[in-house]
Amino acid sequence: MRFAEIEGSREWTEPTRHSSQLAPVSVLVEDVEAEARRRLRAIKLNDWRTREFITGQPMPENVRHYALQVEFAATAISRLSPIPQDFDSDIYWPRLWSR
Repeated sequence: MRFAEIEGSREWTEPTRHSSQLAPVSVLVEDVEAEARRRLRAIKLNDWRTREFITGQPMPENVRHYALQVEFAATAISRLSPIPQDFDSDIYWPRLWSR
């Protein structure tokens, strides 16, 4: 809000919107799911799963735990109404901790 003086009187007014400012585009659930897939690709989750399947050696527990957290975060963010515009910010997503 801004303070404006109009015709000698003072009142509070909302800031004017310029025609160049459009309403923010709503975020879709598919956008959140794509961000989750991007984060899982970044840690090469499919490679870990393939390695586990071929060798029988389990993937590191921190990778498995991180993948579960990312899936949980994606579900939780998708249920927000409205989904925040900055849904891809690190504040909404877990962090992979290495041992």
